[in-house]
Amino acid sequence: MKIDKVIAISGKPGLYHLISQTKSGFIAENLDDGKKTNVPASYNVSLLSNVAIYTTTEEVPLAEVFRKIYDKENGGETINHRSPEVELRNYMKEVLPDYDKSRVYHSDLKKLFQWYNILLRKELLSGSKEQKAPKTSEEE
Repeated sequence: MKIDKVIAISGKPGLYHLISQTKSGFIAENLDDGKKTNVPASYNVSLLSNVAIYTTTEEVPLAEVFRKIYDKENGGETINHRSPEVELRNYMKEVLPDYDKSRVYHSDLKKLFQWYNILLRKELLSGSKEQKAPKTSEEE
């Protein structure tokens, strides 16, 4: 699973691939449409490799949660992020039974499942640890 250069930008939908750093921020490419954007340093940005899900005992890295979903779905897409909250929570219980229901919000679950499906479509998820980098628009 190769998510070390994949970021989420607060206030912007979807996921982005970090391309390079500039004096005032960095350049990122939207994984959905391939459009590049300049992201000022003042924006709130999260590297997916630094994100974790709360459980009742510890924090589980997002990559590990993605791997559990990948295994459960045999490498296929997961539940739609627009499903009702009760369905998202029931699915999450199957994947990570001890997730902290009071600290993992409905919006977190929606992002988790949406991000998983985006990464799967971009072939950034697999059962193996080896994974190719996302294609940039120049390579396509």
